[in-house]
Amino acid sequence: MQRKQKQLKKWVALASVGTLAMGALAGCGSDDKAASSSPAASAGANGATAQKQLPPLELNIMLPIFKTNYPKDDSPVAAELEKRTNTNIHFEWVPNASYSDKFNITLASGKLPSLIYVGDVKGASFVNAAKSGAFWEVGKYLKDYKNLSQANPVILNNSSIEGKNYGIFRGRALGRNGINYRKDWLDAVGLKEPKTIDDFYNMLKAFKEKDPDKNGKNDTYGMVLVKWTGQWASGFDTIKLWFGAPNKWGVVNGKLVPEHETPEYVEALKFMKKLYDEKLINQDFAVFDSAKWNDPVVNNQAGVIVDVTDNAARLDDKIHAALVKEGKDNPNIHYINNIIGVEGKAGLKALPTSGFAGMLAIPKSTVKTEDELKRILTFLDQLNEADLQTLTSYGLEGVHYTKENDYVVPSKDTVLLESEVEGLNQMVPYIPEGRGLTVKQTELRKRTTAIQKEAEKYIVANPAEPFVSTVYSQKGPQLDNIINDARIKFIVGQGDEAALKAAFDLWKKSGGDDLVKEMNDLYAAAGKK
Repeated sequence: MQRKQKQLKKWVALASVGTLAMGALAGCGSDDKAASSSPAASAGANGATAQKQLPPLELNIMLPIFKTNYPKDDSPVAAELEKRTNTNIHFEWVPNASYSDKFNITLASGKLPSLIYVGDVKGASFVNAAKSGAFWEVGKYLKDYKNLSQANPVILNNSSIEGKNYGIFRGRALGRNGINYRKDWLDAVGLKEPKTIDDFYNMLKAFKEKDPDKNGKNDTYGMVLVKWTGQWASGFDTIKLWFGAPNKWGVVNGKLVPEHETPEYVEALKFMKKLYDEKLINQDFAVFDSAKWNDPVVNNQAGVIVDVTDNAARLDDKIHAALVKEGKDNPNIHYINNIIGVEGKAGLKALPTSGFAGMLAIPKSTVKTEDELKRILTFLDQLNEADLQTLTSYGLEGVHYTKENDYVVPSKDTVLLESEVEGLNQMVPYIPEGRGLTVKQTELRKRTTAIQKEAEKYIVANPAEPFVSTVYSQKGPQLDNIINDARIKFIVGQGDEAALKAAFDLWKKSGGDDLVKEMNDLYAAAGKK
């Protein structure tokens, strides 16, 4: 069968969208059922065998990309993936910085791919669409698949909407967030690893003022922040916890309160404003593309990223690669180090993940029958096999990596990796996680594994994590924009504390009061179960 010609789509940054009209999604598809004895209905290893007996499964997959380059449909790795899974795949790559907007616009259009990444599972647009019947509820099918049946029930609950799972979550470590910093810079300015908020501030200040790269120029700053429209907001959601602010919702006198109504949240914003005023963070953070987040650290401009701690090893590898080209590398040291966080008045606090980073959802308007659904679930189940986890993470042996004592040694050709490999793992559920080959476990990677496990002791849970609010489903984007705009304006000096309070009052009048009431009703009801 000849491969059909595939066209690549280029996405551009899209303007912010408000509340979506969901009428176009109503009645997107009925729960059509096919006989479970059909070949496509088989699961696990049998399902993979059955897939090979059928024509290739046509898949159109929409995913975020964090680089300006990305794997093309006909790249060698994509072709090998298609061969092993009996599929024809077209990838719709969307820049991460504009993915939320593109997702909402695609959802409203009703013209959906066969598999779509959902970044904000509890966001208004997706919740409304799921509850209106736009996506398949897959929970009842998971037991029939070798790998998907091993999904953690806690994470399934966290990623559910009113107890129903409208997609396959992408598993992640719970204690993943923290601080990554230039260890060589810290040594150069004569400071020790930061333990407190003051230590953290002093590190950023030294990185700006004490010429940490020793080039004799005043061309460095402390921390790089980015425009982030997904779950986290430029590291602030981690930093606020150091000051004692809650994680999205807190409990005060037995009642749920939104984080921005706590004095600790405002104190954290004042700290961010201080960093901005003193130019210890990049002045363009509000528009800085997350696809370029690592660049200032690798290019000797900034010394700190508050992000997932496993990014430390990736940063370290990139710095080594850059210095090798210049003939200045020291292979015996790590240029990057990482820590869980720093202590405030309430001690050490860490931002948890929900155990997942978005999910892969299957639209009923495109995938119309249960047979088609089960073929896609078989595909997702296959992606969790060790060989496909390795393929989507590192590419082809001998081309994109070599093996050394059962460890992966990636090619130093970063352009090759970006154009043929990086990003493909965005569609892998990692259920269970960590089955493929890995790079050699350096001291930094061993440290990262240890601190991510240690961080679970210090995580600040969101007490409202399992709840799905009708009010938020309808008004979430509007409410979030009010808070996000207000805090950016406060940090950059376009609004004072009075303006911040006025924005919080506007939030209440725009549906915030209704949201608080509903969330407390849900919280009370959950406590009675």
